[in-house]
Order: sequence, then structure tokens, then C-alpha cells
Amino acid sequence: MTDAVLVLALASIVAQSAPLMLAIVGETITERVGVINLSLDGTMLISAMAGFVVALKTSQALGGPEVVGNTIPVLAGLAVAALLGAVAALLIAWGSIQLKQDQVAIGFVLTLLLADLANFIGQKYTRLPGPSVAYMPIPFLRDIPILGRVLFSHDLLIYATFLIVGLAWWFLYRTQPGLQLRGVGERPESAFVRGVPVNRLRYLYTALGGSLVGLAGAAFSLDIKLGWSDNHILGIGWIALAIVIFGGWHPVRGAFGALLFGLTKYLATTLQQTYPAVPAVLFNTLQWLLMLLVLLMVGSDISKRLVDAAPRPLQRPLARILRVAPPKGLGQAFIED
Repeated sequence: MTDAVLVLALASIVAQSAPLMLAIVGETITERVGVINLSLDGTMLISAMAGFVVALKTSQALGGPEVVGNTIPVLAGLAVAALLGAVAALLIAWGSIQLKQDQVAIGFVLTLLLADLANFIGQKYTRLPGPSVAYMPIPFLRDIPILGRVLFSHDLLIYATFLIVGLAWWFLYRTQPGLQLRGVGERPESAFVRGVPVNRLRYLYTALGGSLVGLAGAAFSLDIKLGWSDNHILGIGWIALAIVIFGGWHPVRGAFGALLFGLTKYLATTLQQTYPAVPAVLFNTLQWLLMLLVLLMVGSDISKRLVDAAPRPLQRPLARILRVAPPKGLGQAFIED
């Protein structure tokens, strides 16, 4: 593989992973505050469909992309997708907080419902051309050797994704509101005693996380996997949920998990081209095997054994990477007396 091909491959992996990063950051925020949103797959599907349709209709209403460009239609599509994501997440929070129902059950039913709705409503818009996010490399920075092409030769949505990952880390670990957010997810009773409005924050941050999930769905249909088709990005939401666990409920680690997933997809495509006689479905299972391995490590003592078997100087840094634990209040309803 030449240097040019390698750089192009890395740039493609970064671009393909960006929408997944948005979903991971959104779900990380939601779960950090103690709410499990299992509706990701359905939410991303309906957001991808709605974002594309709204962008297409807005473009047509304004006279077509040749007159108004792509900016306004794309922004309209992204805004509607984010709103849908927030509403879906709030339904789960409301069902848990107000109705005292199981978050997992609500989320699972919701993801099935939203996926079917997306395919039903989007039938008329399957495989139609439409607006997309405009390519916008950053002057000067794009000329940096290797890094310029990999990181700064994309579009505003991908740059915004990098910014959102950084802001999420800063907010969670460097601000007082971020500390309150994590406190609500870890020990809601203690947070409430200190005057923190537990359920109000759960509504707020669940909506914020859900909006990022919705934005991720539209990012696929308007930027990465252009257009809409039935089950357009089916399964990506479950991948995002698995990577949140892999990342230890940390936005930066989750972003690296998204890049790792992007790498497995690229390897699957490359291997398929190199070995055409091998069934394509075999290579496509690489990403799912990776996620299964992650869940097995988290759900067992394998990671502890790996840490204990490592040389003593490596045990502490390795433990930080491999040992993950969910927020202690995750999935538990809190009654404010």
C-alpha cells in the first residue's frame, strides 16, 4: 500500500466514523445521567429518513440546490433529525420517571416501532438524489503532511463532530455541571440531598443525548451514506451502544472505539476485494465479532485476568483501558420525595 493510498484510507475511516461518534457521545451523556436509551437503532433510522426528506423538500421549496445551495436544506434536515432524537429519548425518560416503567423495555419497543415507521414513511423517497453537506477543507491546515488530508479535508459536520467529542469530555470532567451530571448517574440519592434536581437533569441530558443520536442518523443520510433506502443504516445503533460500553462511558474513548469500528469495516472491504472467492458475508461479520468480544470482556473477568497477568509496570495503565464499570445508578428510577 502506497503512502497516498494509506492517507486516503485513514481519511475515509475518519469520515465514516464521525456519525457514529455523535451517537456514541449522545448515548454516553444519556447513560452518564442514569438513563438507558435502547432506541438508538430506530432513532437513527427515522432521523436519517426524516433528515433527508426534510432537506429534499426544503431544497425543492426554495427552488432547487442550483439556486439556494445546500446549506439551508441541510441545516433544516439536521435540525429536524436532532428534534426527533430528543423526542424519542424523552419518551424513555418520561416512561421511566413519570410512569415508573422499565427503561430497557420502553427503548426496545421504541426502536422496533421507529425502524418500521422510517421504512413505511420513507417508501416514496427511496434512492432519490438530494442535498448533501458541502465539502469544505480547511485552508492551510489541509496542507499539513498526512494529518492535513486525514483530519482537515472533510466538511463542517465532521469538524463539528470532533469539537463535540472534545466539548463533551471537557464538560463531563472539567465543569461543575458535568460533575452534577455524573453524580446523578452514580449516586442520585446523594446528589438529591445536596440540592441537585435529579429528575430534571435526567430529562435535560437525556434530551441532549437523544438530539445527538438523531443528528448522527441525519449525518449518515446527508453526508456519508447519501440518500435514503429501507433499513438504510440498520444495526448502527446497536454498534453505538456496544462502543459506549467499550469506551467505559467516556466520550474520547468512545470516539476511538468508533475509529476502531471504522477500521474493521475498511479491512472487511479490502479483504473482500483481495479475496473475491470468499463470501462477502464472512468479512462483514468482523465488526460484529469485534463488538461481541468487547461485550464478553466487559461481562466477565477476562479483562481482570489480562491485567493481573501483565507485568507490574503495565498493570495500572492497562487497567484504565480494560476495566470499565457502568454508572451505579444506570437504569434505576429515582423518586424525589
